Amino acid sequence: MAFPHLQQPSFLLASLKADSVNKPFAQRCQDLVKVIEDFPAKELHAIFPWLVESIFGSLDGVLVGWNLRCLQGRVNPVEYSIAMEFLDPSGPMMKLVYKLQAEDYNFDFPVSCLPGPVKASIQENVLPDSPLYHNKVQFPPTGGIGLNLALNPFEYYMFFFALSLISQKPMPMSLHVRTSDCAYFILVDRYLSWFLPTEGSVPPPLSSSPGGSSPSPAPRTPAMPFASYGLHTSLLKRHISHQTSVNADPASHEIWRSETLLQVFVEMWLHHYSLEMYQKMQSPHAKESFTPTEEHVLVVRLLLKHLHAFANSLKPDQASPSTHSHATSPLEEFKRAAVPRFVQQKLYVFLQHCFGHWPLDASFRAVLEMWLSYLQPWRYAPEKQAQSSDAQPRSVSEKWAPFIQENLLVYTKLFVSFLNRALRTDLVSPKNALMVFRVAKVFAQPNLTEMIQRGEQLFLEPELIIPHRQHRHFTITSSFLSPWPPAVTDASFKVKSHVYSLEGQDCKYTPMFGPEVRTLVLRLAQLITQAKQTAKSISDQCVESPASRSLLSWLGFGTTDPNSCYPGNDLDEMGQDSVRKTDEYLEKALEYLRQIFRLSEAQLAQLTLALGNAQDENGKQQLPDCIVGEEGLILTPLGRYQIINGLRRFEIEYQGDLELQPIRSYEITSLVRALFRLSSAINRRFAGQMAALCSRNDFLGSFCRYHLTEPALSNRHLLSPVGRRQVASPARGPRLSLRFLGSYRTLLLLLMAFFVASLFCIGPLSCSLLLVLGYLLYAIAMTLLTERGKLHQL
Repeated sequence: MAFPHLQQPSFLLASLKADSVNKPFAQRCQDLVKVIEDFPAKELHAIFPWLVESIFGSLDGVLVGWNLRCLQGRVNPVEYSIAMEFLDPSGPMMKLVYKLQAEDYNFDFPVSCLPGPVKASIQENVLPDSPLYHNKVQFPPTGGIGLNLALNPFEYYMFFFALSLISQKPMPMSLHVRTSDCAYFILVDRYLSWFLPTEGSVPPPLSSSPGGSSPSPAPRTPAMPFASYGLHTSLLKRHISHQTSVNADPASHEIWRSETLLQVFVEMWLHHYSLEMYQKMQSPHAKESFTPTEEHVLVVRLLLKHLHAFANSLKPDQASPSTHSHATSPLEEFKRAAVPRFVQQKLYVFLQHCFGHWPLDASFRAVLEMWLSYLQPWRYAPEKQAQSSDAQPRSVSEKWAPFIQENLLVYTKLFVSFLNRALRTDLVSPKNALMVFRVAKVFAQPNLTEMIQRGEQLFLEPELIIPHRQHRHFTITSSFLSPWPPAVTDASFKVKSHVYSLEGQDCKYTPMFGPEVRTLVLRLAQLITQAKQTAKSISDQCVESPASRSLLSWLGFGTTDPNSCYPGNDLDEMGQDSVRKTDEYLEKALEYLRQIFRLSEAQLAQLTLALGNAQDENGKQQLPDCIVGEEGLILTPLGRYQIINGLRRFEIEYQGDLELQPIRSYEITSLVRALFRLSSAINRRFAGQMAALCSRNDFLGSFCRYHLTEPALSNRHLLSPVGRRQVASPARGPRLSLRFLGSYRTLLLLLMAFFVASLFCIGPLSCSLLLVLGYLLYAIAMTLLTERGKLHQL
């Protein structure tokens, strides 16, 4: 594609828009590469916002752009390869970003598209905590509407890239896409590896010109300083303030990209829930409109894993805060501060919301693994590779005690939240059993429990006064040249600061190893034991040739009771292997819980004995767990759990007129209603004759009573399982019922009979006569058997 060198930017933009419709994807990318190389920044400035939107989609989700969240190499290898090469950290798109960055261009980004708490804060003239927004808010001109942020090209690009994960519509359930294989997920990993390197002193420099390699310029110093985040200033600004010349350390040119990337990812992916609202409500159930998806959670987990590796890549002599000095490079300072300064607070509130709002199904596994990844930074430390591969888990080193203490709530309060979730889920399901096993296994790592207990003891020491958080307004006056606050050495103060900053000064803390949580653990152990027994019971039921049982019930010789098998779990779909896995997961989880909370063998044996006594002599489940009140049975929380998960049930029978019972799924609605009207008309017309016939004492009377009266009317019971007694049913005269003809099963049997008869050259009329004759013989036999049974009862 050849463009005249003197064409106007508007014509360049129009040409690219036209090509985006008319040319194939590969050709469009080749043209874009040539445009980026050949055109000056002044002309590229006009196409940059359109190009970013055409790649990542519009912020309202209407335009999907290149649909990177669904683009996979194994499905569309050509487009995938081209897109990844174009968007690579060293690719043409990033060269365009740095080309514009060198000229100090800014682009407007609407505040209305930011996460809810940030948008609300800016609209109320309150400056958000993150320095990402400082000195960037642009008020609308006279007559204009809406606030905007003035972003440099790198920020603008990263804002769109991060928001495309949540602004686009969720992928349809019918589209089975593995998130880790998608272009978006892999790009996130590449950007993290490039801008937050685990090896090397600075991020790799990027060539912004064909002739050589030069680091990208840092953004111009704003009139208002890039203000502090929480307790510290921008790492870049603080570093430069102690140097006589910026050129003294080229790393100062690069650290701003790393800091910006992390802040953008954290703000766009985690800052969707207000800490102030959470503290006010003292609950994760504050009403928020944003709902994360499983894909969103998986990307956040990728971020957390890389941040742990990034922070743990510090050399041993640099990792200790005591070695902090002005001579430390900005990247090393950033590694030390990345997780506690930028991630910790927002991640905790994000996790609290997920634990409180996520559906009680197997999709919670994504949230669980994200949580467990953050809890175990030692898994991403360099020394982990030197560990032996023996069966015994390695003890958690004491070097991680400060991390555990400064993240105490993430260990303790979220563990209690998980216990409450586990008590409401079906542990018979292998997927749910696996989640309980995973959590128990992580917390049972040697020395982890002891360090968590020490952290709780530090918090429960005599109170310290922690200053409340204060909002900062746009009129704030502070200097980024202010030095870092002195390092806090009091471990107790650190733990209290962590808890109070997240939960508020007057929070009520429930110790993880206190009596309340221990009671929850014992309840969970009881449910685990019960789930193991239930899984075995289901296995015994379902192993009895389910296919033949289903066929017999369809043909009328088996039970059609929908409650004869336990619903609500996936054991039926996975078979005996599923039962084995469930039993294995639950057995190991029970052992890990015993280790964590030092439960005695006697306590566990008592639980098993109590559940064993709950089985009757036939091995069937009794009633759900209840207490007897003045008006009958009252379900306990355990009883509600048993009913919801199909572990136990009340025996409920239909007590009304069988002709008026609800139409079943195996019946034809219109045909049942027509047959009811027909039988009602016959019953009204011949009621006297049918009553006379049924009152006879001979065989004809017995034959009519067998067909025209409802069986076992006198055997109906009260619905309440307490004080069962027989109920006197209202007297009903003999009547004809034709409802059985409205069943799919009956019609299918008749069609099969006519089809088989046609194979033997028997016509429809002859077949009908044979069916009537056969039924008469069957009815006579049943009449004789019924009368004989009544004589024996007398």
